[in-house]
Amino acid sequence: MDDFTISVISNIGLFSFVALSAYLLLLTGEISFGQQAYFALGAYGAGIATVMWGWPLAIAVVWAVAIGMAAGALVALPTVRLRGLYYSIATLAFAEMVRNAFLIFRYRREVDGFEVGPAGAEGFRDIRYIYETGISSFEYMLLIYALLAGVMLLFLLMETARLGAVFRMIGDDPVLAEMQGIDVTRYKVLAAAIAGGIAALGGCLYAHMVTYVEPAIFNVMLGVHALAYGLIGGLGTAFGPILGVIIDIGVLESTRAFSGYRMIVFGGLVAVILIVRPRGLLDETLVHRVRLWLRPAR
Repeated sequence: MDDFTISVISNIGLFSFVALSAYLLLLTGEISFGQQAYFALGAYGAGIATVMWGWPLAIAVVWAVAIGMAAGALVALPTVRLRGLYYSIATLAFAEMVRNAFLIFRYRREVDGFEVGPAGAEGFRDIRYIYETGISSFEYMLLIYALLAGVMLLFLLMETARLGAVFRMIGDDPVLAEMQGIDVTRYKVLAAAIAGGIAALGGCLYAHMVTYVEPAIFNVMLGVHALAYGLIGGLGTAFGPILGVIIDIGVLESTRAFSGYRMIVFGGLVAVILIVRPRGLLDETLVHRVRLWLRPAR
């Protein structure tokens, strides 16, 4: 497998994390334009851990997820009662606050005779843990998909458990859910925390693959794309956002035929799908039909 193919497949896996993060909030009825903030927190947090503190990648992954979950919960607490556009604006404002904070954030120290660490607008260079430890690009791609499989397993377990039903009930009608005795506030904070942790995990893996991050990477377009992936792929299953990522990165971005026209095609595709299939390609109706078809005859 050549380097370009490995890069494309790895990027599909990496951006699937932030897409699944936005998808989880969509299940609870909230539209977030700010999941790129947790992606950035995970990237910077894990990069600092491995480059400057000398932590192994496994502990850095846990550290990044913890940062993302804590930040998600802290943001959700004051915004959980906001609805619709107000919630979307609040998440976007938080994401821009994080991005601008990294523009002025400097934390430098000498490691092995070289000064390393975040340098404000100049970014954070030399996050080279996987290359210094001899992990190949192909092996790192397998690691990305192993962790993505773990996240997908979490979603599948959630969908078959009460938690998934509660999230969807809150998304359909939070007032009715509260009348059924569900603590809507607590579950929305929980969803935001889990979503933040998932996005931060993706950011951690992204930073260590590209070895360099800067605040400009985590702009509003990343948040818009993360949201659009779920809207394109469908809200009936966690495979929906991944399908959206495959369509965008795997087809539109990596195919020369769409070179220079990717954003136009992607925007038009989102508009058409929202008109024809408002819940995406893999919506709840289609997923239910597939499950009935796969169910063994009694």
